[in-house]
Amino acid sequence: MTPYLLRRMGLNFALACIAMLPALSIGQSVWPTRPITVIVPFAPGGAGNGSLRILTETMALQLSQAIVVDNRPGAGGITGTSMVTGSSDDHLFLMGSTSMTILPALRKDLPYDPQRDLKPVGMISSQPLVLVVAANSPLQGLDDLLSQGRAGHLSAGNSGIGTLSHLVTELLNHKLQTRITPVPYKGDSVLLPDVASGAVSVGVVNLPVALPLIQSGRLRALSVTSRHPPATLPGVLPLRTLGEEFVINGWAALFAARNVPPVEIERIGVLLRQALAQPATKDKFAAFGVSPEISTPSQLQTFVQSETRRWTDVINSRGIKLD
Repeated sequence: MTPYLLRRMGLNFALACIAMLPALSIGQSVWPTRPITVIVPFAPGGAGNGSLRILTETMALQLSQAIVVDNRPGAGGITGTSMVTGSSDDHLFLMGSTSMTILPALRKDLPYDPQRDLKPVGMISSQPLVLVVAANSPLQGLDDLLSQGRAGHLSAGNSGIGTLSHLVTELLNHKLQTRITPVPYKGDSVLLPDVASGAVSVGVVNLPVALPLIQSGRLRALSVTSRHPPATLPGVLPLRTLGEEFVINGWAALFAARNVPPVEIERIGVLLRQALAQPATKDKFAAFGVSPEISTPSQLQTFVQSETRRWTDVINSRGIKLD
């Protein structure tokens, strides 16, 4: 074969390769290549679930790909969380919540480590708890709560052993030497009538759940766990006046499964923060009684570490165990 033919063949091959480049570019996958799934490890409903769905609608438009919210309740959140921590799916996320920082101290057999097996993306929302009493309760303020609590005369209803509402009472007992008796209930809907009737001295519940009964006069708000009084309860003294450690919020946040690419986690985080910053988001969240919370992945990681230390200390010091 002559040098001319060799050169000609080489040129033709090069031209063919160049011609293929656009096709290769078109064929390359751009994440997300299919719908993203966000597992919510609790039953449908609830403030965190509602706020997540508001955000995913906005984010899906930016991604030009659907985001599916999939509720997988069971075992206090362990079932759904395990689906994410044990998956190799690179399109899978989790709506994590307060239980992530409580369960590691309560369940030594937990099949995952939230801080090891999940990648933080960003906060979603937060909501305070409220300490409520019957409308005719003799408890008029925090001084009464402390004096009666230290005397061992008070009971405090909560939504179950190991829940945030339970740990509020245990934190008071741990830090302020009160002797308030925690009384677990199977949910706030069962607890609140007993608070209104005086069967239990105090109820510790999520603010959005109790607010209608407070506004109707059946219950009275004794204190809130937010840093500042919420707009809906402007005259109620925050529990924080007893110490900074009593700023306690229920929260929801977004986490990624281990195989989601880091660059895409950052991308989703940016979209999440942009959606949270929209003025309309705050108004929509208000319907669920929650506030938007904006954070970077590193800020969320630091927060989870801090909250885990806090509740581990309370659980171990108070000897709290699940039945």
